[in-house]
Amino acid sequence: MDAIMALCKRRGFIFQASDIYGGINGFWDYGPLGAQLKKNLREAWWQDMIMRPAWGQNGPNGAKVRCVPLETRIIQHPKAWQASGHVGGFNDPMVDCKETKSRYRYDHVSVFVPASGDPGDKPRFAFMKDSPSEAKQQKKAEKAFGQVKVIALTDIPVAEFAKVLGPDAEKVGTLTEPKQFNLMFKTYIGATAGEDDVSYLRPETAQGIFLQFKNVVDSTRVKVPFGIGNVGTSFRNEVTPRNFTFRSREFDQMELEFFCHPEESQAWYKFWRDFRMQWWKDIGLAGDNLILREHAADELSHYSVGTSDVEYRFPFTAPGFGELEGIAHRGNYDLTQHQTHSKVKLEYNDTERGELLPNGSRRGERYLPHCIEPAAGLDRGVLALLCEGYTKDESRASPEFMKFHPRVAPIKAAVFPLVAKDGMPEIAENLHTALTEKFWKLGVIEFDEKQSIGKRYARMDEAGTPYCITIDSDTLTGQVVTIRDRDTAQQEKVAIDQVPAWLAGKLGT
Repeated sequence: MDAIMALCKRRGFIFQASDIYGGINGFWDYGPLGAQLKKNLREAWWQDMIMRPAWGQNGPNGAKVRCVPLETRIIQHPKAWQASGHVGGFNDPMVDCKETKSRYRYDHVSVFVPASGDPGDKPRFAFMKDSPSEAKQQKKAEKAFGQVKVIALTDIPVAEFAKVLGPDAEKVGTLTEPKQFNLMFKTYIGATAGEDDVSYLRPETAQGIFLQFKNVVDSTRVKVPFGIGNVGTSFRNEVTPRNFTFRSREFDQMELEFFCHPEESQAWYKFWRDFRMQWWKDIGLAGDNLILREHAADELSHYSVGTSDVEYRFPFTAPGFGELEGIAHRGNYDLTQHQTHSKVKLEYNDTERGELLPNGSRRGERYLPHCIEPAAGLDRGVLALLCEGYTKDESRASPEFMKFHPRVAPIKAAVFPLVAKDGMPEIAENLHTALTEKFWKLGVIEFDEKQSIGKRYARMDEAGTPYCITIDSDTLTGQVVTIRDRDTAQQEKVAIDQVPAWLAGKLGT
């Protein structure tokens, strides 16, 4: 992971936010390559989920998959978060350290204890998994006990916290009793706002969709089953943001709320669960690092009929997996809550259901649709692509390269003159202009004439560029260029006037 993070900064994928001031924990900026990579992933989701949803596939019973876009605000009416349960229930139990003033999520703290027997008066060595405190505390515990095992802090009675050495503490007994901590960022509306004007930065994009469900139905010709998609920024005041961009305080989500009849909801849940798993495979995460995990009954939210997670094996979770996307069957919980709190009828009038009348029409049926929610983390998706793409090959002059799927690669191709003379730069510039005009909607076409050709190849390998096109002596004598494949480093000759069509075939356009 250290090597991936170093490459991300060196090549301009991801920077620490406010870097020149020492950074701010839990916030990250995307550099030129990272911004384009993120844009490409976002647009791939938008195209496949909204503009041409589930392209080439039909839903249960051959139903057409229909979705419409929506864009909602970061700040919504405070009552929306009361209705959704976030104000009262979006809390995590926390423990504070009186020595270091650090705060830890209670159920994320683990403890090293003897592998067998009672530690007696010796400390229980607490740590945060995947943090520097883990190795430090393990070393101390093994010195004290020899063989050790790991238990959760939640398994230790609070009365025994006096014998726990906090993750970053020097003294024993500095952890407080757990307290509830709301993860929403609080803000105030109005120039002269006071405590009566409190609002919140949204912790998810989903609720805005439910708030606009009636307006979307009334203003369009959509009919159940249909989906509403939204991409945007959410905020969670994480106590211990960590693992690069995996757990941040500001992050982007890609969410679809798919509304369907209750009787068809299980079939649609299975449809979206399988489709979303396949989508991540198609975008470049195929392999043993990607799994689809169905939640056990005791993991489900109180409103959930069923939930599956698309999980990826990140370097910091290995050999385990971390959540990339959740596909949840939410029932009609959200619409019910908002209908109750807002006093606005949100029932859908389904004129294609109900008793068949003598005139051939249907009596109709009113109901609150059930909702299937595929909710993906955009930043986590980018991180997964970076981790999956990072490849080492010691046989190369530059041993690191990023093996991105061409659809999401920030630079689609690079054009090089072999040397800066003999008319090669002019030919290369003309080809670069032609390719840029043809492929600019897909991503960047790079032009570079500096340094040796080997160093230019290495630079593009680190950027994840699939193809490098070189103007060389064969171009001058035979009107052919040399195209190098990033993954294999193999080269082939292509007629210069065929390059646009050749590249279009490779990029799938």
